[in-house]
Amino acid sequence: MSTGFAINQYPDVDQVYKDLRSLISQPIRSIRKTEMDKILTEYYDKKCSRSKKMIAEASQFIPGGVQHNLAFNHPFPLVFTKASGAHLFDLDGNKYIDFLQAGGPTVLGSNPPSVRKKVTELLNTTGPVTGLFHEYELKLAEKIVQLVPSVEMFRMLGSGTEACMASIRVARLATKKKNIVKMGGAYHGWSDQLAYGLRLPGSRHFEANGVPKSVFKYTQEFYPNDLNALESVLKRNRWRGGTAAVLMEPIGPESGTRPLDKNFNAGVRALCDKFGALLIFDEVVTAFRVGLSGAQGYYGITPDLTVFGKVVAGGYPSAGGLGGKKEYMKYVSAGIQTGMKKALIGGTMAANPLSSAAGYFTLCEMEKTKACEKAGKAGDRLTIGLQKLIKKYDLPFVAFNQGSICHLETVGTMLLEINIKKFWTIKKTISEAHKRKHAMEEMGAAYMAEGLVTLAGSRLYTSAADTDAVIDDALKRFDRVFQKVEGVV
Repeated sequence: MSTGFAINQYPDVDQVYKDLRSLISQPIRSIRKTEMDKILTEYYDKKCSRSKKMIAEASQFIPGGVQHNLAFNHPFPLVFTKASGAHLFDLDGNKYIDFLQAGGPTVLGSNPPSVRKKVTELLNTTGPVTGLFHEYELKLAEKIVQLVPSVEMFRMLGSGTEACMASIRVARLATKKKNIVKMGGAYHGWSDQLAYGLRLPGSRHFEANGVPKSVFKYTQEFYPNDLNALESVLKRNRWRGGTAAVLMEPIGPESGTRPLDKNFNAGVRALCDKFGALLIFDEVVTAFRVGLSGAQGYYGITPDLTVFGKVVAGGYPSAGGLGGKKEYMKYVSAGIQTGMKKALIGGTMAANPLSSAAGYFTLCEMEKTKACEKAGKAGDRLTIGLQKLIKKYDLPFVAFNQGSICHLETVGTMLLEINIKKFWTIKKTISEAHKRKHAMEEMGAAYMAEGLVTLAGSRLYTSAADTDAVIDDALKRFDRVFQKVEGVV
């Protein structure tokens, strides 16, 4: 039976947290040192020499050697020259199974021919950008309004970061209130006011380097799965300018790394209604990956505003947008100010013909081929296989998924918690996080050496291009990596 969604079975959230707590209570188990040394010399030094040379040169002109955090890899980033479906190829000719999928936007698989053909036709006529209106702006907006019930109007922007910025400006204008409450541990882009409570709940401003603390005067966080904590913040805010919006990822922070109870979103919706705050869903990852109606369609919850990114441009650049009810979207209408105060937004490359067409044809192709469901089944097959391998080698690792968004926690770096009331423990927690992050990087390097591209060694996105054969091949590769973990004989 077709559901239209990638999630076939919701994870047992209580069990996931129980397993994760067990993981982080144990000593770190990463790749054995002898095996790690062998990986570095036999694979990276010998089989990735051209990448190593290019990254060394790039480091002279690019801070850190790469332009995007996703490209970081231990011991050095690899240079990729070809992407096709489920696979990537690097400068040295090595072939990989692609579970990064550009960080999530390519649900059809990388560089799908059907979309590429349409984009090429557009490039041969209009070109990538004119600064003027193009029909695909309309086609994409119409398609999104058709697919996502809560969206009556859509405005495209340059990135998910920009869309998050726009959403909180709209919320403040619409409600005449000041405070923004976000879920702790979530990443909503890198704008000043939202660089708060990143990665670890309770971390507040600790990772917001370069941002004055005063910027967070009207930003607060609450712990995932804790409606009482959210209500407490909302109550306090009544006497401090009110709450304009609650901003959250509907599957949980960091693409569901901390999964949410299935009924949690409904509880947040009720609290927003009670306190007169807008509910903003950040669906940069989940919109059109969990399903064509987004995670909100899966949960049956109607947010007031929805932030889009990634899939909205089908893996092409300038992927971002904001959608919602007309009464709120009027605050981002284009044109000169005319009486009504409007949110300050812009972007020369926003809604360019290239990105708009790519997004439109991607959504059409996904709808036609049931790509979300195919990607979700691949995610299920991968996760079940990983769970069997974890059991086979008696490892403390944790694997779970929300459809095509798969998590493989080997050290649980992002599951640590900061207790602001016990401030003397914060330094130790952050130090532990750094140790675990390094171990996670080593696992990621071992996966890469086996031809498995992951996101930071702990998250994997499956696509419709991941056939049973591709997943079975991947599991054999994971098996070889797990054999190299400390304590496995």
